[in-house]
Amino acid sequence: MSALKHLFEPIRIGKYESRNRVKYAACSVSNFNNPDGTVSEREIGRMKVVAKTGCGIITNQGAYPDREGYGKGYLRQLALYDDRFIPGLKKVAELIHKEGAIAIQQILHAGRYGGFDTGVALQPSDVPQKLRHYRPVREMSKDEIKKVIIDHAEAARRAVEAGFDGVEITAFQGYLLANFLSPFTNRRTDEYGGDIEGRCRFMVETIETIRDKIGKDKLISVRLNGTELLDEVGGSSEEECIEYMKIAEKAGVDIISIVVGWHESSKGALGRDLPTTQWLYLAERAKKHLKVPIAFGPRFGDPRLAYKAIADGVIDLWEICRPALADPEILYKAKEGRFEDVKPCLGGLMCLSTMFHDLPYICTVNPRLGHEHEPEYEIRPAVRKKKVIVVGGGPAGLECAITAARRGHEVIVYEKESQLGGQLVAASKEIGGGYVFQDLVRYYETQLNKLGVKVLKGTEATPELISKEKPDVLVIATGATISKEFEEINGVQVFTALEILKREIDPGENIIVISGERAGLVAAEYLAKKGKNVTIVESGKKIATDVIPTFKWRHKLWIKELGIRVITEAKLRKIKEGMAVIEAPQETLEVDVDAIVIGGPRKPISKHWYSFEFLADEKYIIGDATLPRSIAYAIHEGYKLGVRI
Repeated sequence: MSALKHLFEPIRIGKYESRNRVKYAACSVSNFNNPDGTVSEREIGRMKVVAKTGCGIITNQGAYPDREGYGKGYLRQLALYDDRFIPGLKKVAELIHKEGAIAIQQILHAGRYGGFDTGVALQPSDVPQKLRHYRPVREMSKDEIKKVIIDHAEAARRAVEAGFDGVEITAFQGYLLANFLSPFTNRRTDEYGGDIEGRCRFMVETIETIRDKIGKDKLISVRLNGTELLDEVGGSSEEECIEYMKIAEKAGVDIISIVVGWHESSKGALGRDLPTTQWLYLAERAKKHLKVPIAFGPRFGDPRLAYKAIADGVIDLWEICRPALADPEILYKAKEGRFEDVKPCLGGLMCLSTMFHDLPYICTVNPRLGHEHEPEYEIRPAVRKKKVIVVGGGPAGLECAITAARRGHEVIVYEKESQLGGQLVAASKEIGGGYVFQDLVRYYETQLNKLGVKVLKGTEATPELISKEKPDVLVIATGATISKEFEEINGVQVFTALEILKREIDPGENIIVISGERAGLVAAEYLAKKGKNVTIVESGKKIATDVIPTFKWRHKLWIKELGIRVITEAKLRKIKEGMAVIEAPQETLEVDVDAIVIGGPRKPISKHWYSFEFLADEKYIIGDATLPRSIAYAIHEGYKLGVRI
């Protein structure tokens, strides 16, 4: 605690005192609740864990305030348009207070991104959607503006009656209040549009009306963009964003939370491709103009960095989100100096990918998220201690190994390579933040060591070795590979993407990557970053078909920035005299080539099943050894097997 003392010292906000400088962000809509907007048992289970994170302030996820449902942006979003929602939210407030934290209820009218059930979204002006999956928009009348302001105040009143200490309004990321602030979506000519003062009128009247309804002692927080990342469509400048904060402060808010980007921003705000201090300058600039406490957290997931920012007077509160989804015990571990035990957030935004598909959000590295109330997901002492052999030291095998060991089983891991990690080793070469995969491997190595798991690196499991161990349980987690038919073709060397990414190989200057699947993309970008001339040849109509939605566009952006040529619906026909002959739909191309890199498809390594089938009482096969997919499924399958062995 002494090392991070500023992070864990109290702070006074209004009449309340937070026990530390950490504010738990609303952190997306979980989609765990009931479709009618009431709190579900699944959500209560999640909030029990959130309440125990140790944060001084906890913000409950956003509830839409209007009975008509224009504000509803997500399938299972909480609602606050009627008193019947009070009892459910009271349970949430009680959980938060029981653990000694200040409870804040967020009010989220999705605006441009709303109308989930109505089929129409409301916003200040009739500006068409940029993203196809959102609903058509309709301009709000003045009467509708006045009603939505009252809806916010009544929702705030209900939150306070439910026991919350205050509310947070969402003037960020493309939701309704942000739609009024931004000149991109607010082109009104009446008093709710025009200059900065006019565009802020809706926010100011909302704050003032809420204050009148809940009283001067309750807290009001507002989430505002530090930058919208909408320059190309005429969004707010960073200077205007500071003006919005100053106006909100004058209107009487108690906390300003700084957020980055809109859902439709052309630049990323939260992914691992960005440095962890990417956006801290926004808080530093805002701090010079504001007196109210500033909460900040975008891409800012390291408690040591948060401590320094607080110590330096750059921010007042660390607003934690996804790092606490990945590891709900992150604060306790930081307080004890156990940073090596923190399971890292990978910044791949699988949470958003599922949420935007109207599914409950999940966390790549935390399989328990959303299943906290289900006993079968708990790590409980094993009824009978078993000897467990895990073949394969990739994410599925490692997650299974540490989970089984935590339950008291004796665990042995066989890994034929000289290092653990499996395909994480190759993934760590991703040009945008790939280092996080090595962070995850180091986490696993630490846990294996602390749990006393026997790890045999550089040792390929054979029937003879396994027979000698006489295991009760055998887990095959051998992952996937990319195969190649030839080592070279007419003097041109052939490599797989995994070989390129795992080994220090200089394949020459002109590279053709076969397949635009993720492994091929990572290899192509890795080589292009080194100055190579790279061409991707993809037989399908699109690249990145196996990349999750929240990272697909990043690869496309990197390809553009690095000058990688992409030829789709094409095949490599032959190699002759240092030239590749590529057959495309409209033409046949000849491209200089020094090396061929096979980027896909990945194929499961499942051959061991047949030779190992009768060597143990229980046998399982998990992860990419069954079907190559993203790391999330490997980790989740490893965990789910580990808790039931």
